[in-house]
Amino acid sequence: MNFVNFGTNQNEVINDDKKPTEDIQEKRKKEFEDFAIIVLEGVIDDLTFTPNKNNNEDLKILEEQIMSTMNELAGKSNKHFLPGDKQKIAKLVLDEIIAFGPITSLLEDPTITEVMVNGYNSIYIERLGKIEKTDKVFRNNQHVLHTIDKIVAPIGRRVDESSPMVDARLPDGSRVNIIIPPLAIKGPTITIRKFSTDPYGLEDLITFGSLNMSMAKFLRSCVRGRLNIIVSGGTGSGKTTLMNVISGFISHDERIVTIEDAAEMQLQQDHVVTLESRTANIEGKGRITIRDLVVNSLRMRPDRIIVGEVRSGEALDMLQAMNTGHDGSITTVHSNSPRDALSRIETMVLMAGMDLPSRAIREQISSALDLIIQISRFNDGTRKITKITEVIGMENDTITLQDIFRYNQEGFDETNKVIGHYLPTGIVPSFMEKLRAHGENVQSSIFKCAD
Repeated sequence: MNFVNFGTNQNEVINDDKKPTEDIQEKRKKEFEDFAIIVLEGVIDDLTFTPNKNNNEDLKILEEQIMSTMNELAGKSNKHFLPGDKQKIAKLVLDEIIAFGPITSLLEDPTITEVMVNGYNSIYIERLGKIEKTDKVFRNNQHVLHTIDKIVAPIGRRVDESSPMVDARLPDGSRVNIIIPPLAIKGPTITIRKFSTDPYGLEDLITFGSLNMSMAKFLRSCVRGRLNIIVSGGTGSGKTTLMNVISGFISHDERIVTIEDAAEMQLQQDHVVTLESRTANIEGKGRITIRDLVVNSLRMRPDRIIVGEVRSGEALDMLQAMNTGHDGSITTVHSNSPRDALSRIETMVLMAGMDLPSRAIREQISSALDLIIQISRFNDGTRKITKITEVIGMENDTITLQDIFRYNQEGFDETNKVIGHYLPTGIVPSFMEKLRAHGENVQSSIFKCAD
């Protein structure tokens, strides 16, 4: 736990205009940390029920028990704390019991988008696209493992030496990756990609500069016009956020099946079936892969299939679904450009174990996909759609692409913020007739290059 700046012992009054030395601060930090741990152990020993953090009555009883135990232990050890200090200690003890210990305050901070525990005494965050180290620490590796158990237990996952890696999620949908020794040399590691309780909308992305209004209108028509779309980008580039936003354009009268390793999509429609893969149990049985779920989803009468990310052989099944009447499907893939995305998909199809010639795979890809949206994260922490690219078809053995919109970076301003602008390439997509057939009237003027 991190027990920094709890306050001062009343026997050691410090004037406002005098600051204690770093040695004294460290001494007090250790003193308060040790006392808070004692309070926590005392509360756990006396706890007669399992508190539900969503039950206000449970929380009230627990808080009273924490304060009672704290006062009793402080009296026995002749320690004196200011009321405000007691409240801070009580909050930290409460976080240990019903939340996630030292990282609880980080998870509650809406300005933080990622929390990274690299070891018990090394915790980083991402805020506004920039990574910074925090002063938060766990007591030891065992303390981190205890927090990990609290994360994975409610969703039926497990982490141990036989299964040292796991993907999980928090109750609010935030994505969690965990890896422990012997694979993680420096101790248990936790990476949490936070999701906003109020999901971003299209207007937010425009405000952030991730795209402009013309691109937004075009993407809305593409989704409503049931084009098959790949969202491509690197790690942390905002693929899932973008997919959440564009999936919001899907009509509420359509049946949507989402498939993910750890359920994290935040669709706003009512008719959504959420499927989640499952790891093997302790006997090594019962594993359900993304590919299994994609195959099963075809029997569920979906209007749309949305796969959180294709990483392996499920790419083949996804392409087949797109080619057999399930238009309007959306998925994401890790890659640095639209061309790289196609190469990765081709490689993943081969991972399905099918002995198919390259040309046959590329023909499947070219006939299945309509649009690739490339999103990138820049050095200043901003995320921008750098290309919206149409998949045209085959030319000899090569899949042909053409950019519809692209982002032109011009440099950096005096604060090192990226400067640039979005522009159409002047090319009118070949699928315009398909959009019109679905009632989407896209003005051709948005594709004209500025003079």
